[in-house]
Amino acid sequence: MQAVILTIDVAHPPRHPDVVEEDLLRAWSQVRNSSSHHILKIIHGYGSSGKGGATKELVCNWAFRQKGKFKAVIAGEEYSVYNAATQEMRSEVGNYADADLGAGNAGITIVWVK
Repeated sequence: MQAVILTIDVAHPPRHPDVVEEDLLRAWSQVRNSSSHHILKIIHGYGSSGKGGATKELVCNWAFRQKGKFKAVIAGEEYSVYNAATQEMRSEVGNYADADLGAGNAGITIVWVK
């Protein structure tokens, strides 16, 4: 089975938190109802402070509140073939090409949808 990643960019251009949450729910629903999508890649950026921005925090809080809808939530900096959740996800949905895999990208979050 070939995994297809749905990528959503909620960081560019900057948007109001309510709009970001609506976009996240819409993307989650699209993946959940799809026969070909299994993974949601959320591009939230890292913020100009170097410590993570408000959009990253919003995405992390949203994912925590919705955690029952996901098999795993993987921070971009942990998204590698050496991460147990990533290994399990790739084992179940299939190996797939992704330039962010192993890149330590703190500006993304990977959501494996149930």
